[in-house]
Amino acid sequence: MANLLIGDVHGCYQELRLLLDKANFDIDLDTVWFTGDLVARGPDSLQVLRFIKSLGDKARICLGNHDLHLLAVHANISHLKKRDNLEAIINAPDCDELMHWLRHQPIMQIDEQLKLIMVHAGISPQWDLETAKKCAKNLETVLSSDSYLFFLNAMYGDEPNFWSEDLQGIDKLRYTSNVFTRMRYCYLDGSLDLNFKENPQNAPAKLKPWFMLPRKIPVEYSIAFGHWAALNGQGTPDQIYALDTGCCWGGKLTALRFEDKHYFRKKSLKK
Repeated sequence: MANLLIGDVHGCYQELRLLLDKANFDIDLDTVWFTGDLVARGPDSLQVLRFIKSLGDKARICLGNHDLHLLAVHANISHLKKRDNLEAIINAPDCDELMHWLRHQPIMQIDEQLKLIMVHAGISPQWDLETAKKCAKNLETVLSSDSYLFFLNAMYGDEPNFWSEDLQGIDKLRYTSNVFTRMRYCYLDGSLDLNFKENPQNAPAKLKPWFMLPRKIPVEYSIAFGHWAALNGQGTPDQIYALDTGCCWGGKLTALRFEDKHYFRKKSLKK
């Protein structure tokens, strides 16, 4: 029995299937985890969604910013951009079914036996584990409810950028969403900077990657995340695994077999 942790697929269906073959994925024995951003940029987002949905409880997913954007496009709250490459999903006969399934997926995955947490972008340095769990559950509850349009309509924006127990309503939901699906850098006090996206070696001194600030999550937990292709899987502390290696940009799709920390990679087929 193996747990395969896979970075952002971004519609790279062929690479995903080849990567699973390379890792000898057995649907009867193994579980495959996805860091989110299942869709957009790559050529086959519709096939990716259909395939991962078909895996049932053998797939563990956390939603990314592009997945949330797709939900907003489907709800006519946001507009498709050419580079999104999502038209096939919107026009598919099973689009409504896929969107219903997607918005019922978690924002954060935790396995207490493995002591493993997976998120798309990261976990706020201002959060302990219980706060992270509560914030994720709050957002998941709204997304899976009849009130999901309320959130999708107001999720775009960079404020508030600092955690407070006093945050309520859409401010709390937007902060939560930005942490779990958009965050890369924080100021030294833990507040978010959602604009700077370059490699850490080019970052100003006032900014640090979220994973380089002191953490309140217990050290016995490993954290896997995607979202940050520019890292190319490098430069994180022990027990923190960056898995987005930019397949949709011509890089690679990466899987980590968690039990023995063995990596599998499949180079992009992009011409």
